[in-house]
Amino acid sequence: MILHRAQKIGGQFQNPIETQIGGPRMMLKILPLYLTNKEERFPKHPLGPFKTDIALYRQPPATGLRITWFGHSSLLMEIDGARILIDPVWDERASPFSWAGPKRFFPATLSLDDLPALDAVLISHNHYDHLGKHTVAHLSRRPLKWICPLNVGKNLEDFGVPRHQITELDWTESALVSGVNITALPSRHFSGRGFSDRFKSLWASFVLKGNRHNIYHGADSGLWPGFAEIGREYGPFNLTMLEIGAYNEHWKSIHMGPDGAVHAFQELGAAGLFMPIHWGLFDLALHAWRQPIERFLEIAPNTKIWSPEPGQPADVIAGQPLQSNWWKP
Repeated sequence: MILHRAQKIGGQFQNPIETQIGGPRMMLKILPLYLTNKEERFPKHPLGPFKTDIALYRQPPATGLRITWFGHSSLLMEIDGARILIDPVWDERASPFSWAGPKRFFPATLSLDDLPALDAVLISHNHYDHLGKHTVAHLSRRPLKWICPLNVGKNLEDFGVPRHQITELDWTESALVSGVNITALPSRHFSGRGFSDRFKSLWASFVLKGNRHNIYHGADSGLWPGFAEIGREYGPFNLTMLEIGAYNEHWKSIHMGPDGAVHAFQELGAAGLFMPIHWGLFDLALHAWRQPIERFLEIAPNTKIWSPEPGQPADVIAGQPLQSNWWKP
């Protein structure tokens, strides 16, 4: 049995299997690669404009499942009567600084004030590209339920979320949101918004199961044997969301990339549709910004991909792929 509660050693959460995480020494090794890199890591020409038609939210999804992908890992999931916002980052940069760090490729497709009524916000871990400080501070004004892995609640409180609105989950624990059961499961990653708080909070993937739909949100993860067990224990899934971007051979243990995502999807059972996440919004690696989706389409031509345009609310129809080419020149 690979799936279990999280373990701690010396006050630090551990990965489900042994995993080496790079530190300052790794940064020194990678820095010259960044300085000599010639890839188009940030779009040369403006993208979009991408706009969300908020009038569409006045009616529930006809299929019971509708997703609005805002780029990278931020998305709004409307599933079987519940509205759940996942890993929201409306901040201009995925960075501790307002003046430096990875900048958005395109503006947010709607304002935070224009988001429809929400039932919950789900956070996978506390990295800057998944937990936007200013985004959380703005949303903290709403009477929302916040669900996150262990100890991420401290970040949410620091950004203004009342403690009584926060539910923290260990791996294999669940919370119910408007009839949708959300279960936190292991992933192979790490946490921290700096070197001093690494591994002090937990990271997780999630299964979201309503009365009609079953979704796997893989969040950030390297490959590990647990995907097969997740598929057996919690699948099959109507829609599987896995990261394809911000990967490199130097950190493949914590980011799987498109090749790893294809393998993980097969391990999970390869049922239903595949939605690529963790790409298309921030420059977080050495590869060209389009490369993850191009590589995925190259190696998985028979996979039923579900990949909408940023900001476009789209119903998920069983067995029916959706492929927007918004990223093409």
